[in-house]
Amino acid sequence: MTMLEVRDLTVEFNSGGYVVRPLDGLDVDAEDGELVVLLGPSGCGKTTLLSCIAGLLTATSGTIRFAGRETSALTGVDLAAHRRHTDGVVFQAFNLIPSLTAKGNVMAPMRLAGINRRQAAARAEALLGQVGLAERVDHRPGALSGGQQQRVAIARSLVHDPPLLLADEPTAHLDHIQVEGVLTLLRDLASPGRVVVVSTHDDRVTQLADRVVELVPTTSSPDREPELLELPAGAIVFEQGSRGDLIYTVESGQIEVFRQRADGTEEPVAVVGPGDYFGELGPMLNLPRSATARAATDARLTAYTEHRFRRRIPTDPPAPPSV
Repeated sequence: MTMLEVRDLTVEFNSGGYVVRPLDGLDVDAEDGELVVLLGPSGCGKTTLLSCIAGLLTATSGTIRFAGRETSALTGVDLAAHRRHTDGVVFQAFNLIPSLTAKGNVMAPMRLAGINRRQAAARAEALLGQVGLAERVDHRPGALSGGQQQRVAIARSLVHDPPLLLADEPTAHLDHIQVEGVLTLLRDLASPGRVVVVSTHDDRVTQLADRVVELVPTTSSPDREPELLELPAGAIVFEQGSRGDLIYTVESGQIEVFRQRADGTEEPVAVVGPGDYFGELGPMLNLPRSATARAATDARLTAYTEHRFRRRIPTDPPAPPSV
């Protein structure tokens, strides 16, 4: 049964006056009991996606459904209830309160929810036992290893027995010995009645996953032939914030490169003419496009994969715009 459905999710925001789009038309599914890994380097949109699923960030467009309910449309009291009872979030930096013991950190969200002290303490001790910290319940974070602190954070995320557990880079601050224990725990927590979604750049996590979602597109085949494109004036070659695997040379006509500002205006970057190339940095560095390219006149382009482009272009060509 499909429990989590993300459809055509796009997120745009203002960064330094420019439009940034970390997610662009993303689709993700997760079945009941699955451990889903969001894999990709820093900046590819993993944390943004988790924040949208958790109801901490509102997407620009698209929908998120969990257990058949459109959670992306929730507001006010309904959204607060969803965050409390449906989502458990494990933050990358642990976010433990230094002055509280492990038990106190796990009790904190329950006390804030109005659960009495005795019940909260019993639940906290049970959860800390579940994550292997029964002997460390009275230790403060400063007396715990990184792996133990992460286990406390996981225990805290489980206080309301959420059917959806979201973990942001849970192995980022751990050594290889600590990683094994945390990954095994997350694997065990993904079981019928609960979906676990983990964001990471650590491909070791994928070995335990039921489903892997790569937020960076795979590179194109090295033997893919160049493509000749005929564009009318005004046609968009690629948009700022999108990802792609093609690099372009201009055979005839002109291409205008510009950045879209958050206020809706356009900032010219360059006009590219015959013999020039553009759009190389995105594919080469696995980054979103930093600008939009549009045909200023009728134009003919040749589109190359990175492999073909490196073979075709001389070692020291004129410097093109970087997009």
